[in-house]
Amino acid sequence: MITGAASQTGHPVLDDGSVLRVERLSLDFRLRNQILHAVRDVSFRLVAGQTLALVGESGSGKSVTARSLLRILDRNAAITSGRILLPRQGGGEIDIAQLTERSPELLAIRGGRIGLIFQEPMSSLSPVHTIGSQIVEAVRLHRRVSKREGRERAVELLRQVEIPDPGRMIDRYTFEFSGGMRQRAMIAMALAADPDVLIADEPTTALDVTTQAEILDLVKRIQVARGMAMLLITHDMGVVAEVADEVAVMRFGRIVETGDVDDIFHDAGHSYTRRLLDATVRLETSREVDGRRGPAKEREPVLSVRGLGKSYGAAASWWGSAAANPVKAVDDVSFDLMPGENLGIVGESGSGKTTLGRLILRITEPSAGQVIYRGAGGETDVTALDKRGLRRFHRDVRLVFQDPFASLNPRMNVRQIVGDPLRVAGGWDRQRIERRVAELLELVGLDPAAAERYPHAFSGGQRQRIGIARALALEPKVVIADEATAALDVSIRAQILDLLLDIQRRLDLSFLFISHDISVVRYFCDRVGVMHRGKLVEIGPADEICTRPRQPYTQSLISAVPSPDPRRKRMLHRTRFTA
Repeated sequence: MITGAASQTGHPVLDDGSVLRVERLSLDFRLRNQILHAVRDVSFRLVAGQTLALVGESGSGKSVTARSLLRILDRNAAITSGRILLPRQGGGEIDIAQLTERSPELLAIRGGRIGLIFQEPMSSLSPVHTIGSQIVEAVRLHRRVSKREGRERAVELLRQVEIPDPGRMIDRYTFEFSGGMRQRAMIAMALAADPDVLIADEPTTALDVTTQAEILDLVKRIQVARGMAMLLITHDMGVVAEVADEVAVMRFGRIVETGDVDDIFHDAGHSYTRRLLDATVRLETSREVDGRRGPAKEREPVLSVRGLGKSYGAAASWWGSAAANPVKAVDDVSFDLMPGENLGIVGESGSGKTTLGRLILRITEPSAGQVIYRGAGGETDVTALDKRGLRRFHRDVRLVFQDPFASLNPRMNVRQIVGDPLRVAGGWDRQRIERRVAELLELVGLDPAAAERYPHAFSGGQRQRIGIARALALEPKVVIADEATAALDVSIRAQILDLLLDIQRRLDLSFLFISHDISVVRYFCDRVGVMHRGKLVEIGPADEICTRPRQPYTQSLISAVPSPDPRRKRMLHRTRFTA
């Protein structure tokens, strides 16, 4: 019998001591000409004060399972069987799966009994309302308080999630918050009604390592202090090792393994779990670099950056006077990229990494400095090139974008996407383009027969392969990869990195690899440069930077990287940098 008694934390519990229990849940999506079985016979329980991590690759059913607990599903989705049990405040049970869509009980549960932190705060927060008004609305939806009391509660919530000067920041808009501050605001909204259960759906995916560490530490401290149960949705096994108490591994809509976090990491029983862990551990190791390139002194850099800078806000004001305190997005950066070398550029969001890549390509015009490219035609000053010269330069130096979904035109098929640089360059007839596209698809591990398909028909990893094939179309000498694996699952990430290394060996490419993922950079790169507030503060061999950093800022970055071993948690003892 369900007792509905309160736990030691004050939250009502079911007869097994859990605050929420899912029993044999199945969910289908009705598509145009088929039914997709997205979730099959899923069962788990959430306990007050503990964290259950639901892990798996994209498409495994993690987020759909989490959203089903709140019944915030697409119209073509339906729960076909199973129960989602929540104890009533005064005794008994509620089966969320049986509630009607607009029932008062379900509306009270959403944001009241169960809070949700979304993956992407920029698209989840309203851009036309202040942060404060959105939190006040969440408070007043579940509590009978005045506007003044709601505002006081919102300020207190912002203080709890460590937003500086909450009395002033409450009246700011979403675009005025950084990525980490937006996520803190989302957490404040999720906590507005003191929920029994907190669902965190990929809460740190888009954040750099130090901001990720701060958010995870914050969520864990608030969870323990309030005695909430937490369901953490993630594909990052390092985050799981740092935060979770229990782990459930999902694949193809089913839970294939559950257990204590230590047992899962050190004695996994399912081959899929071991594969996820192996891919994570691989990225913790440094790649062996062979000596085929010869001593550095005998080689000339393929790309030299000297004193490169970009300032914003330095132009004259409306009244003719110079604007004060211009923002230096990139500040006096210098380095060399050698032939066949992988140079990683790492740093927090806003450190100037992406701007640096755009300056090298002249997508953004530099305010100062010089970029020298040494190709087949000799030495070229990129900063002095006209449009025609830049077009030739862009044949030799190509860009792989971060988002494999947004960077491909949905109205073009793969043949058109990959062949587009060839058509723009000119001199290629249709048959030569088709042959070249087929070669490129084979090079990146895709079937040439898929050339007629459109981007929506491919997975995230396959789309990134298409983007890589497009970048290689004109046989470049240098590839700038801007967060090229950030949107991918850890196992697919490892596959893409191995693919790039294999292509590099075959084509003798040089990579400028921009990333906030230290593990990826350590695995892929020969050298690493660390950026902070527009400056290159440290550069050296990848293994040295990642294991024996000299600069305090670099030490703080490395110490914030999650450890894929629950017995060696790093983030609890991380170094905090104060400038």
